[in-house]
Amino acid sequence: MKNLPQKDDVLRLLADSPQPMTKREIVRAFGIKGDDRRDLKDLLRGLEGDGAIIKHLGGAYSVPAGLPSVTVAQVYDVDIDGDVFARPTEWDETLLGDPPKIEIVPDKRGHPALKEGDRVLISTRKFTDQLYEGRILRRLDDPRGQVLGEVVKLKNGFVLKPTNKKAKYDFDIPQKDLKDARPGDLAVGEIQPARGARRKQVRIVTIIGSRDDPKAISLIALYEAGLHETFPEKVIAETKNMKVPDLGKREDLRHIPLVTIDGADARDFDDAVFAEKLEDGSYHLIVAIADVAYYVRPGKPLDVEAQRRGNSTYFPDRVVPMLPEALSNDLCSLRPNETRACMAFHLWIDKDGTLKKHKIVRGLMRSAARLIYEQIQAAKDGQPDDKTGPLMETVITPLYDAYEILDKARQVRGALDLDLPERQIVIDEKGNMTGVKPRTRLEAHKLIEEFMILANVAAAQALEAKKAPCIYRVHDRPSADKLDSARDFVEAFGLSLPAGGVAKSAQINHLLQKAAQMEYSHLISEVILRLQSQAIYSPENIGHFGLALSKYAHFTSPIRRYADLLVHRSLIRAYGLGEGALSDEEAVTLEEKADHISQTERTSMEAERAAVDRFTASWMAERIGAEFAGKVNGVTRFGLFVTLDETGADGLVPMRSLPDDFYVHDEEQHALIGRRHGRIYRLGAPVMVRVMEADKLTGSSVFELVGDESADIPGIKFRKPKGGQNKGRDRKKGGKPPYKGRKGPRRRK
Repeated sequence: MKNLPQKDDVLRLLADSPQPMTKREIVRAFGIKGDDRRDLKDLLRGLEGDGAIIKHLGGAYSVPAGLPSVTVAQVYDVDIDGDVFARPTEWDETLLGDPPKIEIVPDKRGHPALKEGDRVLISTRKFTDQLYEGRILRRLDDPRGQVLGEVVKLKNGFVLKPTNKKAKYDFDIPQKDLKDARPGDLAVGEIQPARGARRKQVRIVTIIGSRDDPKAISLIALYEAGLHETFPEKVIAETKNMKVPDLGKREDLRHIPLVTIDGADARDFDDAVFAEKLEDGSYHLIVAIADVAYYVRPGKPLDVEAQRRGNSTYFPDRVVPMLPEALSNDLCSLRPNETRACMAFHLWIDKDGTLKKHKIVRGLMRSAARLIYEQIQAAKDGQPDDKTGPLMETVITPLYDAYEILDKARQVRGALDLDLPERQIVIDEKGNMTGVKPRTRLEAHKLIEEFMILANVAAAQALEAKKAPCIYRVHDRPSADKLDSARDFVEAFGLSLPAGGVAKSAQINHLLQKAAQMEYSHLISEVILRLQSQAIYSPENIGHFGLALSKYAHFTSPIRRYADLLVHRSLIRAYGLGEGALSDEEAVTLEEKADHISQTERTSMEAERAAVDRFTASWMAERIGAEFAGKVNGVTRFGLFVTLDETGADGLVPMRSLPDDFYVHDEEQHALIGRRHGRIYRLGAPVMVRVMEADKLTGSSVFELVGDESADIPGIKFRKPKGGQNKGRDRKKGGKPPYKGRKGPRRRK
């Protein structure tokens, strides 16, 4: 390869040529001989892929006569009128001179929020050699223009293998765009415009760690969700010199034995409770919440960042908080024996648990004790310790007595009781997953839930009484279509859902109570859970179906939910409680804010679920070939999803791994049914599976069934689908028997 020219040599040759040159002419110009011609071909292909040269019809090459029609540009100026100017990122000044100026043209909605240094993919229109017009196709500094993956070395170069399990292909990394990334690194690649390359390409912009680092799992989830652990300097600076306010016009609650009850690993304590029995048998309760609104004022950097985040996000090995640690773990944490500012509801309930009246106050409090769930439950069960013993008569017993009244009221009104088991991932000091254990759910947990629900109801009522703006927590009833889809399934268990497409929460709860006596109660609960719509935030109240409440607003966690902070501000404004009230701008933009925080909540949930999937896949990767008991938790046309009993890990049993048959996907019976041999794989059925694959980077696991027997539910008979044996998704889609055509069942061969 002694005669092979460098890239710059080829570019100069083509730039000086009055007309495009063929490969043969380039070979002659450089005197290339023998096998070096293959290397020149690869070099030309690389330059073409980079957009540095253009291949014309007939095979001749030339340098672009200016910018290509699609290119990457970087913003270098935003003038006082808001006009945005950029320069191409790929421009060789030694060959082409000064780069042209690109004026970014706004679309109908105006310019996106661009600033100096932002990179954008644009389409270009030439006015002169030094002036272009650019229209934005995609922001490259936005996650949608980037991809996170593992750097992998192949025979012919490097690729970025995406961590997203939905990704369909890898991305080439040109050598010049590799930066300092090495094989095994997790890196962020900026997607480059396709300019004749065989595959899409990326330019490495950030290296976030090694795939072998246990911390990488959460880092991947953080990146995919667009979350950031660190706060901007101006946000941190705002927390400096903050301190607890003086009593002033606040109510002094420091003499009341309010206590916090949280998990053993909790670092912030934002709610405290108290209960006392009155002479007539009714109860006076207090729910005191950290006064976040005093510290986080509308429009300030702290507020802007909190609103952007929307809520805190919880991973197995870390928390991404909504507020900086100076607030979340200090000033707004109700530490024992320390004075703290609070917003508190006095609540009065009768013997039936009905909320008779309430009063909102702004106060100062001093927590009497920091208790954990297991500790207070043990005290209730007759095993008090040194801390809970002195509190039994004055604090713990009244709390549990009030809880029993509230719990009965919950049952009477018919709130859904979807007490599905939760699992907790166990992480060691190095960040490695060491196992999974059931998440304990004690009466102590339910006690706090009922007190918080009551305070949330009071918040909604208090704001409505003043006709004040409110962000409600709303939960719509199940749709008629979803009810219809589940009715036939539950009838197979001798249960029934109300006809007519309308259901009350009490009716569904009655079904759940009956199902609780059955062996497959978990399955019924799962099916009912899938009927439910997503709870969201809204300034329009439609009630909360799941809790069977007509008025409900989140008030109890302003440290970790921005919705609660807005409710606090509105209460302050409505009841004249001082500084930090809801602003006029906030009052008229509640709908937009509600939509935003509903979306950030979904984003956090997805990120948390993705992290759990990856942690469990990492644990499973060390157990390839092991066999586990599980249950079918999803039935689709392409296979079965199985949840393992021991860990809660999910995995796919692909259709191709099932015993040889023609399978029909029957949606009504939530089953795959073999037409030839009558095998049935039904939702909820117990199975044994073997772990075949597990990838911690994507969080995906692949199982195969152990044995070839059916996976059905004993006592539930196969029913011929209505409208013919072939009814189901395949029948509905294709209108043909399911064993014909691509839309029919898949054959295991």
